[in-house]
Amino acid sequence: MLLSMPAKPLHAKTPAYKISPPHLGLLAMEFRAPWEFGALLPAWPALQRAQQGDGHTVVVYPGLSASDATTLPLRKYLASLGYDTHGWNQGFNFGPRAGVLDSGKAQLRALQQRSGKAISLVGWSLGGVYARELTKELIKEGLDVRCVITMGTPFAGGPHSTNAWRLYELTSGRQAQREAAKYDLPTAPAVPTTSIYSRTDGVVAWQASVQAAQDGHPHTENIEVIASHFGIGLNPSAWWAVADRLAQPVGQWKPFAKPSLMGLQGMVYPDPGRA
Repeated sequence: MLLSMPAKPLHAKTPAYKISPPHLGLLAMEFRAPWEFGALLPAWPALQRAQQGDGHTVVVYPGLSASDATTLPLRKYLASLGYDTHGWNQGFNFGPRAGVLDSGKAQLRALQQRSGKAISLVGWSLGGVYARELTKELIKEGLDVRCVITMGTPFAGGPHSTNAWRLYELTSGRQAQREAAKYDLPTAPAVPTTSIYSRTDGVVAWQASVQAAQDGHPHTENIEVIASHFGIGLNPSAWWAVADRLAQPVGQWKPFAKPSLMGLQGMVYPDPGRA
């Protein structure tokens, strides 16, 4: 049974501005993130059974107030599968400060020029917004992007659908609502796009991470995992999903399917069709 499907508007009856942030009980459960990282060790043999990569370039973007250090474990894992992995190389992510987006575009242009191949972008939380919006911009310039994958990224809800909007305004010095209005965040870039999300995310409302279906763009999907927000980028089930999506041959996209390997039965992917 497929555990992901072409994106379905699971929260279509809830306008973005009405999506509330996760309740305090879920926020308090964010302490479990270190256990998710700890689960990588016993899961490592199974994770190494993921399909090997083809060597194409993958850039991974960190979340709000985080740096490339937080994405290093994921990048090391993807490198072990054969990908050419890179961080965003701009220090801590304090929002779209002056020059950040231009530097991001320049990096992606240089990486594609060096490799001569399409590149993939992976983003954790706010980093996923960068991945999606940079892809939209660079497609207009002829940059060849292979796919975009986000983890716990709030693109479908308003700025106040997260418990981090005050931190965003404090660190970026920008008004969240005004910044969001500059972009068409709910619209997916015109490449295969995957959103990995969790209903137990204590920072971002899960509805805000669900990609709605788009006319003329069937290659979008949502993959639900059981994870915290601070741990989703270090969660074995999220890693397997990222590796699975990156390994798809160009032009042969298929929705994500639950792994059947015996070593992965503990990595639970809930049924995305449940209420």
